[in-house]
Amino acid sequence: MNELNDGPDLDHQRPRGVSDKTVEALGALSKALETTERARGHLYSFHQLTGTADLELDRAVELLREAGHFSYADRVQKEVLGRNVIPGHWTFQIVEAYNETYYEAFRDLERSALRDLADGRDHLYEAEMKEDRRTRGHPDHSARPDSPDTPS
Repeated sequence: MNELNDGPDLDHQRPRGVSDKTVEALGALSKALETTERARGHLYSFHQLTGTADLELDRAVELLREAGHFSYADRVQKEVLGRNVIPGHWTFQIVEAYNETYYEAFRDLERSALRDLADGRDHLYEAEMKEDRRTRGHPDHSARPDSPDTPS
């Protein structure tokens, strides 16, 4: 195998002059953003599940009326159906506020740090960990998808 192809691609190689601490710090920053991405996904789940529950209330109101429980049908319709989840907010407004106030600022800062401190190269920490952990020449440990030892 050609030794030039036995390693990470250029986008995953540490630029000259970038220290171990910088790679570690950028890795920690990216990991924190990835955790925020997961939290954001849970927020979207909260949004969709709450919306689904609110739509199901239409059926509950209808069934309560059909069963002759008019006072409970009225209560569900007036007290819960379409209710704010926190004062003044439906879930879409919470998602929008989170995105605008926190998520977008965090994402932009992480992108800026990668651009300014590592020539825009992402996942350097993980790429170096992969190099440390892989067995050179083993077909299931190839450096990248275009490596000659990558199984087809």
